[in-house]
Amino acid sequence: MALRSGVYADSVKLMQVSRDVAAADGVTAVLVAMATPLNLELAANMGLSPDEPTSPEQLLIAVRAEDDAALAGALAAVDAALAARERSAGSAQAIPQRTIGAGLGELEGSALAIVSVPGQYAVAEAADAIAAGRSVLVFSDGVPVEHEVALKRAAHDAGVLVMGPDCGTAIVSGVALGFANVVRPGPVGLVAASGTGAQQISCLLDMAGVGVSHVLGVGGRDLKEEVGGLATLDALAALDADEATERVLLVSKPPAASVAAAVEEFAGGLSVPVRSAVLSPETPDLTAAVEGLLADMGHDVPVWPSRPGPAESAVPGAVLKGLYSGGTLADETMLLAAPALGDIRSNTPLEPELDLGTDLSASGHVVIDFGDDALTVGRAHPMIDPTLRLEALDALARSGEPAVLLMDVVLGYGADPDPAGALVPALTAAREQAALPVVIALIGTEGDPQGWSRQADALAAAGAAVFSSNAAATRYALDLLGAVA
Repeated sequence: MALRSGVYADSVKLMQVSRDVAAADGVTAVLVAMATPLNLELAANMGLSPDEPTSPEQLLIAVRAEDDAALAGALAAVDAALAARERSAGSAQAIPQRTIGAGLGELEGSALAIVSVPGQYAVAEAADAIAAGRSVLVFSDGVPVEHEVALKRAAHDAGVLVMGPDCGTAIVSGVALGFANVVRPGPVGLVAASGTGAQQISCLLDMAGVGVSHVLGVGGRDLKEEVGGLATLDALAALDADEATERVLLVSKPPAASVAAAVEEFAGGLSVPVRSAVLSPETPDLTAAVEGLLADMGHDVPVWPSRPGPAESAVPGAVLKGLYSGGTLADETMLLAAPALGDIRSNTPLEPELDLGTDLSASGHVVIDFGDDALTVGRAHPMIDPTLRLEALDALARSGEPAVLLMDVVLGYGADPDPAGALVPALTAAREQAALPVVIALIGTEGDPQGWSRQADALAAAGAAVFSSNAAATRYALDLLGAVA
């Protein structure tokens, strides 16, 4: 166990260093991560708690090895890997700048800036971009809501758009940003206070032969009362003025009622038709929203691709266990399943009294969003790093609780290059140990780097039932539970 002060590396880099070192002979476990409470808990589970006080700004290096020689080699390998990656990062052709303002000065023709720094520093960088007359995508999370409001008001006054904070998915003029999929160009614009919701919808449209003009992410809090839909209104206006956009779909987790009403009134005054894919108890199905849009446009609704699982009957006394990387998909599942199952506990619950807190291994019906901010501080997003979900899957199989497992796997740019490669061994072990039925919502397209069919075939071969629609996957899981959505 070692702690390093004055060292910072992004979570994706640290995840790869952990993987590289873990592959060395004699090394049984490695965690190289920032010393956040969650990562300290993971180290403790490895039997490696630090003896001294820590802070989240420190780098935590936890290694378990078979002997002292392997341990020394692993620690040296960590140092070498970090140093090598720093040299690699510094070898790019572009000249790095210390601030976004200086960088924009070098790129006078740019119209969009991307901010991806720790949340406490994001506001100043985004403000510089707005002052320079650029729209800005704020990938960073951890930005105080009052700062988000100030940025979005400044952007509105400047005639530009703020996407985010915590905007993980966007497509602007055909350019995919963050976690986005390879989809065909077309006439549908998306305004999304949801990353995986936008991915689900854009992928289904692509499978139906309909493309998108732009996907404008506005951040998951935009339709909350505190923000008031500031970026949503600006994004709708921008798409209304865009010649390539003929129809708009608005996608979001359940919004504040007053904000939803204001957005609906604003959308009614636009020239471009706007259809809602906003989740609620009355409208819990993103796939149904896509099918409604296809009907509006005169397109046939296709048979959504799937891979049937093995013949499995209902599991008596089983519960639903949802292990999700996408928050909107987790919400969709809970909204669809709750009328049939009753209370579903979650770390992002539909009702406050159903909050799991930190007990992610609770019994009963449970849906966990592993992409929630509280579980990604100092760690790569679960679309990149499956570690926490794989640990939860193993714990579920060992618990002996009868269950049906429901998961999402999200493909596209930025995501794990081969999610099935990591998931298949874990699924195989879980099914062997606990005869666990597995249902997967596979969100992606054939054009994605991972390839929808390649991933679907690998997951189906491991005994999973695979669906391109999360709503269809949820209903199939409910069938296995003997419930009806």
